[in-house]
Amino acid sequence: MANITLVDDDENIVASVSLALESHGHKVTAHHDGAAGLEALETSPPDLAILDVKMPRMDGMEVLRRLRQTSQIPVIMLTSKDEEIDEILGFNLGADDYIHKPFSQRLLIERVKALLRRTGADGGEPEPLPGEGGSKAIKRGKLSMDPARHESMWEGRPVKLTVTEFLLLQALAQRPGFVKSRDNLMDAAYDDQVYVDDRTIDSHVKRMRKKFRVVDPEFDAIETLYGVGYRYRES
Repeated sequence: MANITLVDDDENIVASVSLALESHGHKVTAHHDGAAGLEALETSPPDLAILDVKMPRMDGMEVLRRLRQTSQIPVIMLTSKDEEIDEILGFNLGADDYIHKPFSQRLLIERVKALLRRTGADGGEPEPLPGEGGSKAIKRGKLSMDPARHESMWEGRPVKLTVTEFLLLQALAQRPGFVKSRDNLMDAAYDDQVYVDDRTIDSHVKRMRKKFRVVDPEFDAIETLYGVGYRYRES
């Protein structure tokens, strides 16, 4: 169903995860250190990457940071650290999802399935927003979005967004001027089986703003309503 690159230095995890994914029809390419994994991801981009945080030669956070300079492929991070700061850092760097070790193979398969469905990499169309015709192109002032091609542009200049960032912006731009709570945005960007907290949404929004301000330093279309949520202001 999909080409998946797995980067983890634990041979037992590589073996078990590869077997689980392959049993569901996926093709898995595994690497045991961050440097080799990054080279493979840049040379032959897969449909989805699974990165361990703690690895020799180059850790998963550094792999993700470098990868996001050139690629927006979906990324799931694996971590054995039970520290919230690692998760927030990963989301700030552009991770789409996080799984804490030890985890069940069923949980991993469901997370992979959900992320592939959101991107259309499972062979179908990218998953639309519920009841909002999410597959339609959007034009809001200086912003243009094409969900079918996963393309976003500001004043005609491309802005590369991760899957999660794209879905969050799409949810906001669907109804400019209307406030979306963090819960609303979680529902738009995440599968029902994935729990994220408020700060995760804030991290994604912060990263989106930063990307748009590279194109337009005056970008202020995403407004924060403290204690309420966010809204898109059409200029």
